[in-house]
Parts: sequence; structure tokens; C-alpha cells
Amino acid sequence: MLNFEFKNPTKIIFGKGQIEKLEQEIPKQAKVMMLYGGGSIKTNGIYEQVKKALSGFEVVEFSGIPANPEYEVLMDALKIIKKENITYMLAVGGGSVIDGVKFLSAAAFYPGDTPWDILKNAIKTEKGLPFGTVLTLPATGSEMNSGAVITRRETQEKLAMGGPGLFPEFSILDPEVVKSIPQRQLANGITDAYTHVLEQYMTYPVGAILQDRIAESILQTLIEIAPRIMKDTADYEAAANFMWSCTMALNGLIQKGVPTDWAVHAMGHELTALFGIDHARTLAVIAPSHYHYNFEAKKEKLAQYGKRVWNIQTGSVEEIAKVAIEKSVEFFHSLGIDTRLSDYTPAYEGTAEKVAQRFTERGWIGLGEHKTLTPADAEKIVKMSY
Repeated sequence: MLNFEFKNPTKIIFGKGQIEKLEQEIPKQAKVMMLYGGGSIKTNGIYEQVKKALSGFEVVEFSGIPANPEYEVLMDALKIIKKENITYMLAVGGGSVIDGVKFLSAAAFYPGDTPWDILKNAIKTEKGLPFGTVLTLPATGSEMNSGAVITRRETQEKLAMGGPGLFPEFSILDPEVVKSIPQRQLANGITDAYTHVLEQYMTYPVGAILQDRIAESILQTLIEIAPRIMKDTADYEAAANFMWSCTMALNGLIQKGVPTDWAVHAMGHELTALFGIDHARTLAVIAPSHYHYNFEAKKEKLAQYGKRVWNIQTGSVEEIAKVAIEKSVEFFHSLGIDTRLSDYTPAYEGTAEKVAQRFTERGWIGLGEHKTLTPADAEKIVKMSY
């Protein structure tokens, strides 16, 4: 097992009827900005619950944060934060809203003129404007980590950011919100969480037995509850396990003491930036090709995954590893998730070259767990994904 340090300061408030506890978590004299996406929280009862809990606070609302939080939209919110002297933020939404609030948390205290530089220059935020979250769409784990990904439409870029100052102070997770989530978003959430685990697990063995077992248990849980939650979103037990699995998939725990990959995300982000494809679906497009391309380096963990998660007990290491990749593809397909870039756009030709060029321009010359995946390798992997 590798050396590590672990600290996660986010308080989790989990279960039915917990939104009412908001008023106990926000400082009494805070001037709050409540941020959310479209109108879904106004049709599923969440908006009313949150507003009731915030009745004792001065609240400014900001709506319209899109599915991929856009820099231009967030800059409008930043102007209001500064004009209104906001002292606390509340993200009510899924990963996109929470990521947007993390950017605003960093940008509110950023001394420069162009907050995009936080992402462009990979500046880690040590202290941000404090915020909490009410999770409405399980998927990204953003409710219990300090990372975010922001899109800039005018340049077709999607970049990551983070830092110890960007953990939510608290996150309220009420599984009852799941019953109002559309099927497409449920499938995305399951796929997103599943691939998050793979990015931290599908590398090479380092003797981190417990971390591997926790990762495998999250994958097994998602496989088990996926058909239940897709069939009946009001299945509270399935919803609760789905929600907690998404949080556990990316709250930092399973990546401690082990090598991590994240090359799938790096390539997937480019597909979202170029074509607007749902984030989770870009991961399902890239992951199978990535594992085939890097098969020799990953075959031991692929075979372990095949044996422990998919119960494939016969065959050589190579044979089990190859079947394990196909089992992953079948799982994505069972959710209605397509796994080829050509399934999403007819304009896929030339994409691989664009991705390689962008990686080269950014100096991303060594991705993956071994830091050896070059832009030329990324070009080949994306091309395999057509």
C-alpha cells in the first residue's frame, strides 16, 4: 500500500426528511445565495422544503446553472455575490450545480482579474467562500469532495480544479429525491459512479487489500441496485444504496494508498467540450478502448475485477481480463448507455487528433497511473472509440 494522508471535513446528513436541518447548519447571520439548475426542484417539492428551512435567513437566489456548469453563467453569479456581499452559498442540485458553487467559492476570494486562470493554471484553493449542499441527483460525489469541473463554451474547454478549501461544510442526502429523477439521468448517475470507482481501481496491484475490497463492493452494489432503481425510482432501499454508493465512489477514501488513473476522464471531458455529450456517457465511450489499449499494464487488476465483481472463475488471467471488459460494456448497455462515439455524433472524424493536439498544447504528456500515456496514445484510444 502507498503512503497517504486523508482528511474529509464534510458533514453528511443522510436520510428521509433531513432537508429541514438546513437551518441548523448555516451560520445564523449569514447572507445566503441559493443556487440551482433548471426548474426541476420547483416541481418535485425540494424547492419548497429548502425555502422553508431557509425562512430565517436573508436569501438571494440564482438559477440556471446548466448540466455542464458554464464559466459565463457562473461569472454572472459571481457579480451578484460581490454586489450583494454574500457570505454563504447553498448548492441545491447535482454535481453540476455543486461544481459551479465550488468554482464560485474559489473565485469569490481570487485576487486576479480572470477567474478562469484558477482552472487554466491549476491553482489550488486553500480557502473559499463557505457553502453547503442539498444533493438532488446522485452521480459525481461532488457533495463530499473538493474537486470540480467547469466548462467554457466560447473556447470549447472543460477543465478541472480543486483544493482543500473547496469541501462542502455539509451535504444533505435525502434518498427520496431519487424518485423524481428521469431515467436518462439515473443511468448517467450509475455510470458516472461506476466509472469513478474504475478510475481509482483499474490500475495495478499494490497490496491495498481493504481499498480494493471497498471499491469492489461499491461496484457490486451499483450492479445489484441498478435494475431495481431503473424499474422503480420510489424503491427507497435501492435509492439509498444508490445515493451512498455515488458519494463513496468519489469522497477520497478508495483512492488513498493506491495508484489512480483518470485518463478516461481527461479524454471524456474533451468529448463533452466538443460535442456536448453527457459526461457519464463519454466515460462509457472511452473506458473500454482505454482498457483494451492498456491491456498489458492493467490485465492483473482487470482479471481481479472479473473474478471478484463479475464472478468469472475460469480461464487465464488474459481471458478473464478480456471478458471483464466486455461485462462492463454489457452493463453500460443494460442501462441504455451507448459506448461508441459514433452513437452520439456523425462528426466524429478528426476528434482523436483534436484531443491529442489539446493535450499537447496543455503539456499533458504523461497521463494515467504510470504517467506514460502520451497525446499520441490518447489519439489512438479515442480513435478506437469511434
